[in-house]
Amino acid sequence: MSLRGVFTIPAGAPFVDALAAGIVEHVAPGDPLALADVRVLLPTRRACRALREAFLRRTEGRPTVLPRMSPIGDIDPDALDIGLGDLPAVAAALDLPPAIAPTRRQILLARLIRARADREGEPLGADQAAWLAADLARLLDEVETEGLDFGRLEALVEDAGLARHWQDTVEFLQIVTKHWPALLDAEGAVDAARRRTLVLDAQAAAWRERPPATPVIAAGSTGSIPATRRLLSVVAALPAGSVVLPGLDTTLDDAGWRAIDEGHPQFGLKSLIGALGVAREDVGLWPVPEEAPPPPRRERLIAEALRPAQTTEAWRSVEGLTVDALRDLDIVVAATPQEEAEAIALMMREGLETPGHTAAVVTPDRDLARRIAAALERWGIAVDDSGGRPLGATAVGSYLRLAADLVRRRFAPVAVLALAKHPLAAGGQAPAAFRAAVRLLDRRVLRGPAPAPGIAGLRAAVAEAAARRHDALKEEERRALDALLDTLERCAGPFVALTEKGGEVAARDLMAAHVAFCEALAASDAEAGPSRLWRRDDGEAAAHLVNELDAALDDLGPIRPAAYPGLLEALMAGRVVRPRHGEHPRLAILGPLEARLQRFDRLFLAGLNEGTWPREAPADPWMSRPMRRDFGLPSPERRIGLSAHDFAQALAAPNVVLSRSRKVEGTPTVPSRWLLRLEAVLEAAGLALDEDKSPLERARRLDRPEAVRPIDPPAPRPPAEARPERLSVTEVGKLLSDPYSIYARRVLGLEKLDELEQAPGAADRGTVIHDVLAAFLVETGFDGDLPADALDRLLAMGDEAVRAFDAHPGLTTFWRPRFARIATWFVETERARRAKGIRPAAVEVAGRLPLGGVEIKGRADRIDRHPDGRLEIVDYKTGGVPTNAQVAAGFEPQLPLEALMVEAGAFDDLDPAPIAALAYWKLSGGRTAGSIQPVEPGRNQPLTMAEIVARTRDGAPKLLARFADPATPYRARPTPEFVPRFSDYAHLARIDEWAGGDEEGTP
Repeated sequence: MSLRGVFTIPAGAPFVDALAAGIVEHVAPGDPLALADVRVLLPTRRACRALREAFLRRTEGRPTVLPRMSPIGDIDPDALDIGLGDLPAVAAALDLPPAIAPTRRQILLARLIRARADREGEPLGADQAAWLAADLARLLDEVETEGLDFGRLEALVEDAGLARHWQDTVEFLQIVTKHWPALLDAEGAVDAARRRTLVLDAQAAAWRERPPATPVIAAGSTGSIPATRRLLSVVAALPAGSVVLPGLDTTLDDAGWRAIDEGHPQFGLKSLIGALGVAREDVGLWPVPEEAPPPPRRERLIAEALRPAQTTEAWRSVEGLTVDALRDLDIVVAATPQEEAEAIALMMREGLETPGHTAAVVTPDRDLARRIAAALERWGIAVDDSGGRPLGATAVGSYLRLAADLVRRRFAPVAVLALAKHPLAAGGQAPAAFRAAVRLLDRRVLRGPAPAPGIAGLRAAVAEAAARRHDALKEEERRALDALLDTLERCAGPFVALTEKGGEVAARDLMAAHVAFCEALAASDAEAGPSRLWRRDDGEAAAHLVNELDAALDDLGPIRPAAYPGLLEALMAGRVVRPRHGEHPRLAILGPLEARLQRFDRLFLAGLNEGTWPREAPADPWMSRPMRRDFGLPSPERRIGLSAHDFAQALAAPNVVLSRSRKVEGTPTVPSRWLLRLEAVLEAAGLALDEDKSPLERARRLDRPEAVRPIDPPAPRPPAEARPERLSVTEVGKLLSDPYSIYARRVLGLEKLDELEQAPGAADRGTVIHDVLAAFLVETGFDGDLPADALDRLLAMGDEAVRAFDAHPGLTTFWRPRFARIATWFVETERARRAKGIRPAAVEVAGRLPLGGVEIKGRADRIDRHPDGRLEIVDYKTGGVPTNAQVAAGFEPQLPLEALMVEAGAFDDLDPAPIAALAYWKLSGGRTAGSIQPVEPGRNQPLTMAEIVARTRDGAPKLLARFADPATPYRARPTPEFVPRFSDYAHLARIDEWAGGDEEGTP
């Protein structure tokens, strides 16, 4: 049998095995040495490797002669099959200039973009220009691939209906129509897409002029590139040429075939056989190896599910579909991507129990791919994601970005810790010792408001921490932190100096200083920085980028140092790190492109959610859809069609598992359009693809205990000597509502860490108001009336206090008008009270009182004296105000305890006196700027002040004495009706595990 012309291998057949079998049995029958004369063109290098493995499977691993195999899109001009002729096209191809490096092209395009922006009086940052250059490079590749001429752009703007925006865009694209060709000539290079086109056309011309007598087979290509289509047309016409198509649909009816558009999986093949001048019915069937098991009959199901939208009325009478189409086809619908990954990993692990079993995950979702790889590691199975990882997301890429961001943010706490805690940071020390110093800096120095910028700000923060009255740094801690800051300053010093010079700096100098900083900080006590930084796959990829930039950045010109981190991000984007070693022999995680023509016993098509697979058609920043159409570029849906072809090919595999998750990051998802179409067709045929829930259940059981034994609420009983000897008046109330918080704070000594770079919040606003009001009362005096300018003076004091927060303009804009309303109300209220003879006796006064074996301490915001000599205790509240019920139950004992302290003479410089009233002054600054809410506890009638003090004098000592007893436990939330609104220790008490909920302890 002679194989010449155009053929197809059905989608369900193992493509490379069928191709190898056909070559051995029909192209070079009976003569293994004749295989050396066969030339096979395949779409990718990975496909070439897969075909080699297919030949080895046929010989069961014995050595054999192989055909010459090469990827169509990567033909080396020096290896062109030119025969003996001296054709002009081939000679030109052999003398082609090199393809310009992608990074250099991006830099040169960015330079052109910045120059144009400068001419138009709208300067553009280098980082913004680099991002635009990347988009512009993609447009260049697209235009070169389609063989179009940028000169046609001028005609696009002649349409009077075209929006002015698009006319401006076309004018902007003069960068590539006028300036870029000249720049390429000066470089002595061509665009890579242009060079590929010239090489392919040269090979086509060579074979057309002098057809080779030996077999040439082009297999697996859909001809999406015009130059590839032209080469395939030549191959199909060769005396011993064959074109083998991947999965041409021979079952779709004629109406559906005619309606195929760019979004259909068969669009590329339809266009290709049209270019080859072959009708669909004339495409032959490539011989499939007899030993191959028959694939499930899914061709009709796939064709119907993916048929053009214009012909879906055919679903009303779907005939011929049987349950055989669903054989070895399962679907798993998980709740989350993590659950989806764990279920897939478990099924892949189970497959390894079968000798020789192979499996692969195919997904465009790289996050899901990484989750699956991580889930497999629980069994010690290392499977690399051959789709690769973005360079910026790798360890080295993130380290480079964090180092640049540290200097840009002038050593802000978050930036310092993000870099210093990176595994690559060691500062010339043992990594463990370096990180211990970093953790010390984190816990003891950087929590709370951000220090002043730069290393000087960090040094001042360390000095302040060492001089604190309470919890001061020890001498050895101070030395460790000083040494850490010395290291950071030494490593980053040249980079910092360069960024602080002012004006613009050569981009190449910035990168050199940046790299030197990264290498110096990466050095450990046992290894030099460069060897630690650049040694792995991601380090090599980053080193290649740095080397390319070293030669290219001079052409960008000087830039603002602040733009450097964004420039680095833009130049890293699109760089993918693919593993070169450690691939599992039987398992794989692939992107749709890498999975083409591969053979596995089981395929997992994962992440089948709309927007993920297929991805949404991207918007073109340079041309509208009508402009692209008129210019001759394919529509954005063309990519969806290619993605659909990958899906259809994979779906036809012998054993397939489809999977998706119902929610991603808490957001409900929509099933992929292909899944919805499958469901619609199956429903019309009276069939259904049932969800397989068993993998999810098995995956859940891996982490589910045999029995769930709910824990009891914590009830620690520390010995008497460990119990607190001093409590604040507010903490006394927590002995009733949340005793566990007292245990955690006072017995265990646990304090909640402040946030890094903590912005001022409600607590800071309350502190400002308290301090300003106290200072105002002291300045204006306690006796006599307020001065006439009291309000102006209070407002000025408020403005001065709020000025400390000018670094947070959003907050000060919110605080100032509220404080103005509070000040107006406060002055009016103060005047009215003084008119009645009520005057301040003390403000911000502290006191201590032994009670029940414990010393209680408190600070009263203000204490006023009534005309009859009795005292009123006032507490300012800028937030919520306790209710009378809470005060009566003892959960808010602050004011009653302060009243007890007043009567006992426990406050500094304040003689004992009876209590006239207790009151909260609510200072919100809202519509009601302020209000006085007296404390009047009691069920049916308010208690008198004497009764309130008496109840406190009787109950508080008993409560304090009870908690001094070692037998009394510190429980968490002992009174459910009075649960505290906030608690810093709820997670330590593991409340969610015992406070009620489902069998897993979740509320």
